[in-house]
Amino acid sequence: MLNLLFITIGLTLLILGGNWLLRSAVAFSLRLNISRIIIGMTIVSFATSAPELIVSVNAALDGFPDLALSNVVGSNIANLGLVLAIIVLLGRIDVRKAFYITDWPVMMAASLLFFGFIYFDGILHPYEGAIMVLFLFLFLIFLLRFQKTAVVEEVHEDDRPLPLYKAVLFLGLGGIALWGGAELLVKGSVGLATFYEVSERVIGITVVSVGTSIPELAASVIAIIKKEKAISLGNLIGSNIFNLLAVLGVTSMIAPIYVIDQGLLNSDIWWMLGISFVILPLVFFPKGLRLGWRDGIILLSLYSVFLYFTLF
Repeated sequence: MLNLLFITIGLTLLILGGNWLLRSAVAFSLRLNISRIIIGMTIVSFATSAPELIVSVNAALDGFPDLALSNVVGSNIANLGLVLAIIVLLGRIDVRKAFYITDWPVMMAASLLFFGFIYFDGILHPYEGAIMVLFLFLFLIFLLRFQKTAVVEEVHEDDRPLPLYKAVLFLGLGGIALWGGAELLVKGSVGLATFYEVSERVIGITVVSVGTSIPELAASVIAIIKKEKAISLGNLIGSNIFNLLAVLGVTSMIAPIYVIDQGLLNSDIWWMLGISFVILPLVFFPKGLRLGWRDGIILLSLYSVFLYFTLF
């Protein structure tokens, strides 16, 4: 009963936090005259990736490296296979060429960098984590200086910049609510899963990863309902980049991360690369530079197959 209470309160906080974070992001984009997808790929992505960072650092320090790794890998799979699928089922997203020139290639580069570091020796060393954090830092510099909008943004006549103190307040409240909500949701979910004696890797790749992806789902669904499509797509792409480069980078700098369950290397990491890659052809086919409900069905189907093979 206590675990169910944690889950309920966690979901409530995540919904509130997603709304507050969205209001802050829109306010900053208007005040600073910055493209909303950049705000989504920086401020919103970092805040919604905070649960993964907290869970992964704690797991690594507590001697559960598989939970740290499977949390991030599973979260990246869930962000695209589950969250993005739900988003495009709710409404079509039109994208511009900056998406496949910059955003998607950087996400794939981060995925391949992580793959190269972890696959051959099964260890993510501190110096490799430092390289990943440096890569993220250089990407953010490029993003803020040169990136053009990657999503067709809709103009809202009622867009008025919030006072600065309110924008900062909503940012802080949103981040805290998302973090607290994710912590409660994960605690409740892991409590239920542990009761059924599910392995550490399976818990991380399914229950924990979905739980820590709820902030992305909450922020992105609220964004798409409010027609902030640029923030919605940018949040997911940016979150996957942050998860790999910041979460695993920082975690491995604190303590080396070791692969214990080989299923993570033999299956999970390949699913992450595959679903990340498939986003590009879906953007172009059957109609160019858009993601629609058919793409959502494909992504959701892939995620369902992934869950089936992981659990059974």
